[in-house]
Amino acid sequence: MPENVYKPIMADLLEIKPETPTIKTFRIAPEQPVPFRAGQFVQLTVPGVGEAPFTPSSSPSVDKEMEITILRTGSVTDALHAMTNGGPLGVRGPFGKGYPTEKMEGHNVLVVGGGVGLAPLRSLLHYLFEHLDDYKRVAICYGAREPSELLYRDCFQQWAGYDNVSFDVTVDVPDETWDGKVGVVTTLLEDFDFDIAQTYVVSCGPLIMLRFVTLTCLNAGFKPEQIYLSMNRKMSCGFGKCGRCNIGPFYLCKDGPDVCYDKIKDYKDAFSV
Repeated sequence: MPENVYKPIMADLLEIKPETPTIKTFRIAPEQPVPFRAGQFVQLTVPGVGEAPFTPSSSPSVDKEMEITILRTGSVTDALHAMTNGGPLGVRGPFGKGYPTEKMEGHNVLVVGGGVGLAPLRSLLHYLFEHLDDYKRVAICYGAREPSELLYRDCFQQWAGYDNVSFDVTVDVPDETWDGKVGVVTTLLEDFDFDIAQTYVVSCGPLIMLRFVTLTCLNAGFKPEQIYLSMNRKMSCGFGKCGRCNIGPFYLCKDGPDVCYDKIKDYKDAFSV
């Protein structure tokens, strides 16, 4: 992180890749390296428009370039989606703690993503694929509302091809092109065959999905301390000062955004918007 944490590092926009009708992946090259852990987030600045928090979707082992997958959902994301290659951007960060990958070593890792929630998890997946010998097995369960909203479809075959990695995908509403599984993402957990005592769960997606993934895992026998949730709710400053992202005493921008469920389970607003 630079000495002046309020000043963005300028970056060139190298490539824009459409993922779905409303989601694009932006590949940028900062003027200086921005090292980050899987799960940490950055503030991405559009000059003259504003900034917003996003979690990189690229490998944390690459710091000279960065990919960020963004859903069009507001003024900053509207401006980003209207940009063309070469446009200037700014990056602040990284912020947050990131996923506890060292704690998970020697265990199974169950990764559960929903919709654009697969974007922050993709950074974790890159890390896990690059360090597979450190983990027992990796299972990826991914769901989206409909086939056109599935991210990274060109990566599915590669992910499923790694040793000791399984990949399963479902959609809520199929169309005429879909011949795969149908149902919400928690239905994929019904076939889970790992040793629960030796498994960590990491999930990212809409808050309602996170709630039901958590309930499903608890009912299956997981303990709260085995469940990590990427709570990418409203964050603004990145320093725990503005008070927009807290759950009880925890600030997602500092203590997360990937939070152990054991820490937040007793707070009524844990899954509130």
